[in-house]
Amino acid sequence: MTTSAMSLADRLQNTSDRLTPAERKVADALLAHPEAVAFGTVADLAELAGASGASVVRLATRLGFEGYNELRAAVQSELGRRLRPAAEKIREPRSGDLLGQSLRAALISVEKTITGITPDDLSKIVALLAAPKRAVWVIGGDASSGIARQFVTEMSMLRPRVTEISGSPVNVVRILADVSRDDVLVAIDLRRYDRWVLEATASASASGAVIIALTDGPISPLATSARHLITLDAEGTGPFDNYVGALAALSMVTAGVAANRRVPAGAHLDRIEAAWDAAGALVDNSAHPFQ
Repeated sequence: MTTSAMSLADRLQNTSDRLTPAERKVADALLAHPEAVAFGTVADLAELAGASGASVVRLATRLGFEGYNELRAAVQSELGRRLRPAAEKIREPRSGDLLGQSLRAALISVEKTITGITPDDLSKIVALLAAPKRAVWVIGGDASSGIARQFVTEMSMLRPRVTEISGSPVNVVRILADVSRDDVLVAIDLRRYDRWVLEATASASASGAVIIALTDGPISPLATSARHLITLDAEGTGPFDNYVGALAALSMVTAGVAANRRVPAGAHLDRIEAAWDAAGALVDNSAHPFQ
């Protein structure tokens, strides 16, 4: 394999025994957070790695690039290949241990997504979503609509005024008319993005809503107006995007909101449980009426 055809992981493996401790720190940051390289500067990667800018440039040269800009272009190219349409991915031959591959893909997706969120950013996201004076709106593309709906269901049991934006164009515009300044919009979508989701998010931002975007990186059009960005790793074993990381991130956010609103949310959940019991709406293993 020629050097130009090698992946970054292969380049790093081939040079691992020649890296200085500082260069190894940069290499680890590069592998863990490729988006930071694809859309960031030398200083951004140096800060992420806890190393100097000189170490970043030296690593790029050691990997066979003429400089940081060429390294960044290579990372952007690799990220682009990961985000290809399903129609292209399904034509790739796959073999081996499907169970093991799927497990590794799920674990990597969750780890990369969760570790890409800083504790400070998570605290700010939770505070925004827990504030009862702020209405919360949630929107997802066709592929992520189920995840968006589940998030709305769980959040609505913890706090009032949580609404999913969905339906016909007439319904979407009607809902958007109620979005006000300082409301919060959670937008979930991956390339290739649903146009209506981008347009609705831009409309909410123009109305003064705070945007929290869960998408595939800073280059996403959803990230343009986002105050907070959660970068989703969506690489899976099949032709379709892997939303395991998105589920993990939203579960973490929901847990944070629940902890923030423990008393009022607990009282609300008690009322919901009582209503379910009175209606006999749920069945558990101890009392199965159909046995």
